[in-house]
Amino acid sequence: MTALSGPTETGETPAFEQEFASAPVTPGRTPLVIKLLVAATFVVILNETIMVNAIPRLMTDFAITSTTAQWALTVFMLTMAAVIPVTGWFLQRVTTRAAYATAMATFSVGTLIAAVAPTFEVLLVGRVVQAGGTAVMMPLLMTTLMTVVSPADRGRVMGQVTLAMSCAPALGPAVSGILLDLGSWRLIFFTVLPIAILVGWFGLQQLENVGETNRSPISWVSVVLAAGGFSLFVYGLSKVGNAAWPEPTLLIGSGVVLIALFAALQIRLQRSDRPLLDLRTLRHRNYAVSLVLMAAGFMAFLGSMILLPLYLQDLRGLTELQTGLLVMPGGLAMGLLGPQVGKVYDRIGARPLVVPGSVAMVALLFGLSRIGAETPYAVILALHVALMVSLALVFTPVFTIGLGDLSPQLYSHGSSLLGTLQQVAGAIGTALLVVIMTNRSEHLAAAGARPVDAFMGGLQWAFATGAVIGVVVVAMALLLPSKVDAPAGAHGGH
Repeated sequence: MTALSGPTETGETPAFEQEFASAPVTPGRTPLVIKLLVAATFVVILNETIMVNAIPRLMTDFAITSTTAQWALTVFMLTMAAVIPVTGWFLQRVTTRAAYATAMATFSVGTLIAAVAPTFEVLLVGRVVQAGGTAVMMPLLMTTLMTVVSPADRGRVMGQVTLAMSCAPALGPAVSGILLDLGSWRLIFFTVLPIAILVGWFGLQQLENVGETNRSPISWVSVVLAAGGFSLFVYGLSKVGNAAWPEPTLLIGSGVVLIALFAALQIRLQRSDRPLLDLRTLRHRNYAVSLVLMAAGFMAFLGSMILLPLYLQDLRGLTELQTGLLVMPGGLAMGLLGPQVGKVYDRIGARPLVVPGSVAMVALLFGLSRIGAETPYAVILALHVALMVSLALVFTPVFTIGLGDLSPQLYSHGSSLLGTLQQVAGAIGTALLVVIMTNRSEHLAAAGARPVDAFMGGLQWAFATGAVIGVVVVAMALLLPSKVDAPAGAHGGH
């Protein structure tokens, strides 16, 4: 069998769908292909946050400013935003094994370049190449899961995806803190490299192709518009609060214009079934609701998660390693709870989980808005773990019900659009909450407040804004169906 498509042009069901429809479903068993892809995704996503603690070392070794050093993080995010929109087309065109090999080889090459980089510019090249491989893995995992797992078991298996999505970013700062205690920042890459090579090699030995390829031509104009639009938009957001207003405004505005042109071109290309990113996914109600819900959820989640380290390090004086260890239990709780939430979803549907989870998220973000300069660490830890648990109740069911609403030929496009929106929503949430915190703190300082009080005042407003964004998540949760209906066809056809 070969990779990731839906009905043939003649309207017949492809052989792989007939095979899965007739194959006996073994409840409680996760296909090997999913386990391998989850392991690989965990390794590559870990690198999104693993350089957070290394910024001071980069400043010293390369004699650069903190603003320049931050590019080691920013360029990874920009590349993800630029590449993910292309993955929907790419995953339909190549086999599962080819996509996996491309992603892991690209990531490993990027890791090697970064590890031996003689200059900061070469390090940035390595991070770009790393991110290019990472951008393929998440849509590949999601698309393959939707293809090979029966609808009745998707919630449980999708729950395992949260291990990669939540545990890896949470572990990144803690892992890098430990490695930086042992040696140079290069040790981070030299540690990741053999793991990536082993995971890639072992996965390629065991992986089987899934689905059928679709040799559709590529629209290079779409590639340019998508890469330029999403990267400019995200870069502009990253400059908010760090540059004079005309610059981020122009960047964000240019990005919006290019994204609008990209969307218009995709609608035109859909008439001949040649879109780079098929926007017909948005015609599926549950997918569209899930997309809005996930965007708001990631805005509140990622925006708030950037605030806590600022509070713990800048105000409470914790080291990067101590901060990483304090927030790590929350990420682990979210990831480990995912499979259990998925099992419950398979039985009772999305709404009974997502509604209370989103309400709890709002309440806990509001709770974080009330912390002070001397709040016990145990209270902060408890609030953070509870917040991550509430998000597990939201994200696992929403991923499953959203993608499950699509027909098989749209799985790769739906996964790509979801991944792109995660990057954009995270950037929006981070920029919005940091600007609110900074402006409020400056206002209070100008009014004569002590530095500690000014900082806390800004932080509290930012967390409260996250809670307000969370209200959108609650509203969208109420629009989800109360029960899961088995989709038409064996594998989620609409």
